[in-house]
Amino acid sequence: MSTEGVRQFTVALDDDGIRVDRWCKRHLDGTSFTTVAKWARTGQLRLDGARVGPGDRVQAGQVLRVPPPEPVRSDARPERQRAPLSDDEIAFARELVIHRDAQALVLNKPPGLATQGGTKTTAHVDGLLDALQDESQGRPKLVHRLDKDTSGALLVARTPRAAGFFAKAFSGRTAKKVYWALIVGVPSIDDGTIELPIAKQPGTGGEKMHVDEAEGQPARTRYRVIERAGNRTAWVELQPFTGRTHQLRVHMAAIGHPIVGDGKYGGPAAFLTGGISRKMHLHARRIRVDHPDGGEIDVTAELPSHFAESLASLGFEAMAGDMMPLDERAPPTREEKKARARAHAKTVRKERRGERRSRAGGEGRGGRRG
Repeated sequence: MSTEGVRQFTVALDDDGIRVDRWCKRHLDGTSFTTVAKWARTGQLRLDGARVGPGDRVQAGQVLRVPPPEPVRSDARPERQRAPLSDDEIAFARELVIHRDAQALVLNKPPGLATQGGTKTTAHVDGLLDALQDESQGRPKLVHRLDKDTSGALLVARTPRAAGFFAKAFSGRTAKKVYWALIVGVPSIDDGTIELPIAKQPGTGGEKMHVDEAEGQPARTRYRVIERAGNRTAWVELQPFTGRTHQLRVHMAAIGHPIVGDGKYGGPAAFLTGGISRKMHLHARRIRVDHPDGGEIDVTAELPSHFAESLASLGFEAMAGDMMPLDERAPPTREEKKARARAHAKTVRKERRGERRSRAGGEGRGGRRG
C-alpha cells in the first residue's frame, strides 16, 4: 500500500473523546461515513500507527493518519458557497451578541428572523455566523433553535468541544430555558404542568404540530401566571421540560389559552384589540446552562419593543417576571406520580397485613388461655 501523499493530523483538545468519523466530518470537508468506513476496512486509517474503525474514539495528542485527498472530478458539481456578508449584516449580527466568552455566544434573536435557512428562507441567524467567527476557533455553530417569530436568548457554540458539550446539555435537559408569553384569557390554575403528546399534523407537510394522544411524542410544559389583566389576558412564565417543535405554542392553545399573536395555533382568537401588537408575544427571556470550562452561563435577553410596549399598556412591570424563582427540578411526570402512588399503596397494604396478623396472633393466644 502506497503511503505517498498520506495526511497526518494531531488530535486537538477540542476533539478529545469524539468518534473517528465525527473527527473526519469536522476536519475533512466532504468526507462521508462510507468513505471513512472504506479507509478503515482497507487499513488506510491509522491512529498512532494502529488500525482504527470509524466508531473508535480519539484522544488529544494522538496522531491520525488518513489517505491523500481524492482528485476533484472535472464534472463534479461545485460546492455552494455562502455569499459574503455586507457591512450592514456584519454590524447587525454583532449587535445581537449579549454574552461572549471563549466557548460560547448568546444572541438576542429578534422576532421575524429564522434560526436556520429553508425553502424560501434566505435571511437567518445561521447565515450571519460568519460575522462572529474567530480565526483561531472557526465558525460558530448553532446548538438549539427558536421559532422564526419567537425572540430571545439563543446559545451558539464557538468551538467543536463546546458544541458537543451544549448538545448533551440540551438533549439531557440540564439546560434551563425560561420563556415569557402573553396569553389569551387567564388559566383557572396559576401554576400548572401540561402533559400532552405532540406530533406533526397530517396534511401540513410538517409545518404544523398538534396534540396526538395515540402517536405523539411525550411533551411537558410548566406554566406560571405572573400577572393578569382581568379575564382578558395573562402574562405567564413558561418552562419546557421537553423540546418538541412548537411545543409551547401547541400546549397553550390546547388548554384554551393561545399565545397572543399566534394565529397559526390560536386562529383569530389569538389577536387582542386595544393597541396590542399582532406580532407573537413569545420571548426566550433567560437561558442557564453549565459551561464547558466550569461554572455556568446565565443570561437574560431584553424584550423586543412590541412585547415591552404590550406589557406597559397592560400595566405590567418586567421586574415581576424576573422575580420568579428558577426551578431546579422538573415536576414529576404522570408516570412518576403513578409509580409513587403504586409504591405508597403497596406500603399501606403491607402495613394492614401486618396489623391483621398481629390481631390474629393475639386472639389465638387468648383462646388457648381460655
